[in-house]
Amino acid sequence: MPVLVNLLTEVLKHAEAPPPRSARLPRGASSRVTVGRPACLPACSLLPPRVGLPAGPTPSLAQSSVAACAELSRRACKMSRGAAAAAGEGGAKSVSDELLFYVNGRRVVEKNADPEQTTLSYLRKRLRLTGTKYGCGGGGCGACTVMISRYEPVAKKIIHYSANACLLPLCSLHGCAVITVEGIGSSKTRIHPVQERIAKSHGSQCGFCTPGMVMSIYALLRNETEPSTEQIAEALAGNLCRCTGYRPIIDGCKTFCRESFCCQNKGNGGCCLDEEDGLPSSPNKERKTFMALFSAEEFQPLDPTQELIFPPELMRMAECQTAQTLVFCGERTTWFSPVNLKELLELKAKYPLAPLVVGNTCVGPEMKFKDVFHPVIISPTRILDLHVVRHTEEGLLLGAACSLTLVKDVLTRAISKLPAEKTKIFCALLQQLKTLAGQQIRNVASFGGNIISRSPTSDINPVLAVGNCILHVASQRRMRRIPVCDLFADGLGNNTLEPEEVLVSVHIPHSSKGEFVSAFRQAQRRENALPIVNAGMRVLFEEDCDTVKDIGIFYGGMGSTTLAAKQTCRALMGRPWNEQLLDEACRSVLTEMCLPSSAPGGKVEYRRTLLVSFMFRFYLEVLRSLKTMYPSRYPDIPENYLSALERLHSKIPQSIQMYQDVAPGQLAEDPVGRPITHQAGLKHATGEALYCDDLRAVDEELSLALVTSSKAHAKIVSIDASEALKMPGVVDVVSVQDVPAANEFYNYDVPDIVFAREKVTCVGQIVCAVVAESEVQAKRAAAKVNIRYEPEEPVILTIEEAIEHNSFFEPLKKLEHGDVDEAFKTVDHILEGEILIGGQRHLYIETQSILAVPKGEDREMDIYASTQHPALVQDLVALCLGVPSNRIMCHVKRIGGAFGGKLLRTSLLACVLAVAAKKTGRPVRCVLDRGTDMLVCGGRHPTIAKYKIGFMNNGRILAMDVNAYVNGGCTPDDSILVIEIVLLKMDNAYHIPNVRSCARACKTNLTSNTAFRGFGFPQGGLVTESFITRVAARCGLLPEQVREINMYKENGLTPYKQELDPQNLLRCWKECMEKSAYDTRRAAVDKFNKQNYWKKKGIAIIPMKFPVGFGTRFLGQAAALVHLYTDGSVLLTYGGVEMGQGLHTKMIQVASRELKMPMSNIHFCETSTTTVPNACASVGSMGTDVNGMAVKDACQTLLKRLEPVISQNPKGSWKEWAKEAFEQSINLSATGFFRGYEANIDWEKGEGRPFEYFIFGAVCTEVEIDCLTGDRKNVRTDIVMDIGCSINPAVDIGQIEGAFVQGLGLYTMEEIEYSPEGILYTRGPDQYKIPAVCDVPEHFSVSLLASSESTTAIYSSKGLGESGLFLGCSVFFALWDAVAAARRERGLSADFGLNSPLTPEGIRMACVDQFTEMIPRDKKPAPSWSISL
Repeated sequence: MPVLVNLLTEVLKHAEAPPPRSARLPRGASSRVTVGRPACLPACSLLPPRVGLPAGPTPSLAQSSVAACAELSRRACKMSRGAAAAAGEGGAKSVSDELLFYVNGRRVVEKNADPEQTTLSYLRKRLRLTGTKYGCGGGGCGACTVMISRYEPVAKKIIHYSANACLLPLCSLHGCAVITVEGIGSSKTRIHPVQERIAKSHGSQCGFCTPGMVMSIYALLRNETEPSTEQIAEALAGNLCRCTGYRPIIDGCKTFCRESFCCQNKGNGGCCLDEEDGLPSSPNKERKTFMALFSAEEFQPLDPTQELIFPPELMRMAECQTAQTLVFCGERTTWFSPVNLKELLELKAKYPLAPLVVGNTCVGPEMKFKDVFHPVIISPTRILDLHVVRHTEEGLLLGAACSLTLVKDVLTRAISKLPAEKTKIFCALLQQLKTLAGQQIRNVASFGGNIISRSPTSDINPVLAVGNCILHVASQRRMRRIPVCDLFADGLGNNTLEPEEVLVSVHIPHSSKGEFVSAFRQAQRRENALPIVNAGMRVLFEEDCDTVKDIGIFYGGMGSTTLAAKQTCRALMGRPWNEQLLDEACRSVLTEMCLPSSAPGGKVEYRRTLLVSFMFRFYLEVLRSLKTMYPSRYPDIPENYLSALERLHSKIPQSIQMYQDVAPGQLAEDPVGRPITHQAGLKHATGEALYCDDLRAVDEELSLALVTSSKAHAKIVSIDASEALKMPGVVDVVSVQDVPAANEFYNYDVPDIVFAREKVTCVGQIVCAVVAESEVQAKRAAAKVNIRYEPEEPVILTIEEAIEHNSFFEPLKKLEHGDVDEAFKTVDHILEGEILIGGQRHLYIETQSILAVPKGEDREMDIYASTQHPALVQDLVALCLGVPSNRIMCHVKRIGGAFGGKLLRTSLLACVLAVAAKKTGRPVRCVLDRGTDMLVCGGRHPTIAKYKIGFMNNGRILAMDVNAYVNGGCTPDDSILVIEIVLLKMDNAYHIPNVRSCARACKTNLTSNTAFRGFGFPQGGLVTESFITRVAARCGLLPEQVREINMYKENGLTPYKQELDPQNLLRCWKECMEKSAYDTRRAAVDKFNKQNYWKKKGIAIIPMKFPVGFGTRFLGQAAALVHLYTDGSVLLTYGGVEMGQGLHTKMIQVASRELKMPMSNIHFCETSTTTVPNACASVGSMGTDVNGMAVKDACQTLLKRLEPVISQNPKGSWKEWAKEAFEQSINLSATGFFRGYEANIDWEKGEGRPFEYFIFGAVCTEVEIDCLTGDRKNVRTDIVMDIGCSINPAVDIGQIEGAFVQGLGLYTMEEIEYSPEGILYTRGPDQYKIPAVCDVPEHFSVSLLASSESTTAIYSSKGLGESGLFLGCSVFFALWDAVAAARRERGLSADFGLNSPLTPEGIRMACVDQFTEMIPRDKKPAPSWSISL
């Protein structure tokens, strides 16, 4: 042992005087939230993978059963005390099994800590702190964000940082203080300024993500009381929101910034959005138009002295107590936390296969999502030697357990102090760290773990490898130094480290004169997303010349690990840095980095293109540096090529919201038309708002886990649940045999199904379910159910395959107007084409959640569900159980987002739980994990449209013939209704005199697709806008010219013969042109494109006509119930569901106006089938329309009864009036009813009046693209919307912005991928990327059309929840415009088609150039790894 100590002393000389620990752990000053892909997040494990073992189960699981591993864990636990006691002279003197930490100032001592339990589970289940939400379970959404505080005794400093509770092991909290959203403020005590500002700036809609947002900013403010806007953006980068579009959250948070955050209160109403672009800023001439939704002056100031103090006990414990080895023994796993390196090495020698866990960002997701099991886990977080930070003459030495946040801060400081020539490697590494995952992940993930994981998508490893960095590793037997590049020498993922070795530190050398280092990455999203391909490149020249002395090129994303282009580098040695070298390097790299067409991850041609695109950019960067160093030796880089050297960066958005004030004569007490804060906004921000899974456990409650099909089309041969039933805690297994009555529900020829019966028709179909005492037990047992299948043919996945096999749901739908065939004979040109529009997943942050509680008598059952349609849940559960509907009571308080995804799918899932509850006689709860939710619940229908368009030379379209096909999945769901809407709304804003369109729903072997915000219009509208863009190219016109030529201009008829007045459509178009300064910016875009070859800008302006209505009257009926109590308070009830659209807020506004009563006097409790029967679903943008009418009717009925009482005492209070009415036996309960709008459509004749009114709008968007990589930036968006007379401008503008950003995701980002066998790959935010803060337009303006027309809706308002989503296509067409500019410059045709989503891959591959032409094409392509739908 002395030999080992001496060796370590020699290597770790820096450890003789330990540096301040403030330099070793995450510094709060840069604390920010992080999200990334679970299985490949910045790794936390410091030990190497076992040589030669395949991906999947770990060696421990592969070598023995879980039961045997659990026995190993128990033996390890028994031996732990003796082993730890002998840890060495400087080691721990004692062993402790007591976990001590604080939560919100409360002392917590846990003597039975389970190493497999996460902090999130403990907070929610054990401490009942439900403000911290489950969103994805993998650190990908930020809903579970908490703040961790630690005391550093050396630096005498308390550090604060945000972290994902879903990944944080409970056992890692020893000595920590945890702060949750409940701990910073509540309505019962004091609202914290963060909570207040996010709520009052209207930054909360459904509210499910809000606590995570609050905690991310709170952690930042604990370190920076006046943060910069960049720090705000950084802090929020790891949090996802599906509702708001982020703008109001950002605006609320910017009020903490030290710099001014906007100019919206200028006296002339001008805006910096115009001034910053050099555009004229004209005064606001419209009277009574507001330009801000909140006043920052009203917010309480931030007072850091009022924060919860760090527990003194933890400070004393850190400073005074002798370090103890911690050992926690769970049911299956033992956790060791040693206190010095010697003890760690002994443990690794004893348990060589045990993972080392620091941040748990790699091991945790593997255990959770891949069922990897570890009987022993070692946590080295308390070992000082692993946290060292030391600057030497040669470079920088960093401990392996240093967090990525700390590394980022250390590099930033080093770069600011050292000469530039020494920091080339530092700069490249820092560049990658800025976008690597999100802040919460970076705060806990270890530097060494990221290296040792050898992930193919590691952004760090290519830089460390080319930078000649050195790893210091140790074991009991020896110490050694390993170049990082040696880890990737074989290119196969095999590791050069032995299982018992531990990475101690990493040495990063200074760069030298003549040395140049660069790093590159391209991802689906710029921030918080794993790279598709990344690279590290380095070149060293001979002194005073451009001859290559040494060169290194490493790529990630091209194989099973980081790969070195060794052959290419050898060929470039001794060569001058010129274009010939570039050409040969590109061709050599493409040959050496061979990527088969079936490679995992897909996007093969794109990934090949990125290889050479990065090489070209590196060539230019080095050439520019050489030119700077030796101006006379090298030619100038062409001016139009310089843009290739500039990388796109997101800026925090600036925004403006314009809306009209209320009428001059409106009473001050009347809230209608005012920007009222969401009724539950403060409760969202404090975590007090309850969702389904926040309900306390019911006595004897069970948990349910689904067992789903693993085959797309097969006969069920047998279901063997015997092993599952033997598992601890398992109560029963339920399947189709247990269904008392209906298992199939027919709306069409093919039924929607609860449990599979005899066969399965998609992967993810529910076969059976396991019921157990706990959620963990149920899921473990579900994995033990063995189902044998007999495959059946055909397996149909795509629309093309459905067409080939004539596989459709009936009926098909047609719509025809005019004489199409005759029109085609008279036109100047005919355009034929096709567009593919990918699907979209709802990704509501709250997954499907249901609790079924049998009442014990009369077959009654309460169902608490996260559903948009309580009545449907009631009906289907009653039919499934064979009981009358009056025995089933469905309750909904609020839901955490839905967007159409919580209708039929939720109702069928409720049937599963109801069957289980009936069979067991006990309450049953199910909260789907994110992966299962995305697997079983479907989404928006993928669509293919084939069109034939007849048009004149001037761009006037005279005929349209379209055949549209949507992928419905394996059962009908809402597919027939969707194709009806596709046809009815396909004309968008254009009068095309001759129309023939047909739509069919394809029956495939995928999970049934269902309703989604917009319901067919986003697909149909995009088809029309696409062929208009192509018509413009054919005519040599700008797309906006063709749009204007074909727009509805006079009163007339739609293709289905409904009357239309387009005046407000034209007003929106004109105002959008003016407010966006379109003509000026069009010229600026054209000028930019002439000056830049590798960067292009695009701009598009799109009109919108969105019809609102259900097509039939009975679907729009609504009822309301108003109770007036004798104290003067009112309880309001109706059939609508609050899911973020502000419905309850608006209904209280309506009741307040009608009753002339303060909003604070009116309360809404819950939506329930016990109070309002037979309510229609909250869908179709009609929630406010129909429920508002019912509430108005009920209030007027009640008020009419009270008129005699009020007239006798006109100055009395509501309490007095209610009491008097009660004494006069006047009924103080009133019902209201609305029959729905008159609506009809005759599909045989193709005519009718299916819609009540139209929403009009226009949007202008400008983007910038990188032609080399496909990266893009949303520069500016201006929206003008006609929404009638807004009941609540803050809610309505929030709906427009949120829908726009969701549409941006649909058309440019969100890509669904399946395996060729029908297995869904994209099962969470790690693989499926929705828009984040970085995707919001840098300038974002929304204006509500003033003095809008009257409508028949409540108070002449309009329902707009869905319409704004289509506006996101303006980003798609702006990108199209930018791509067209690139193609024109390259001599390619401007008439081309693009498909949706237009991802970076689509952009890059459409910008054809010399590099895409280099890409090798496979002569006989192998089957693709994935199918994009």
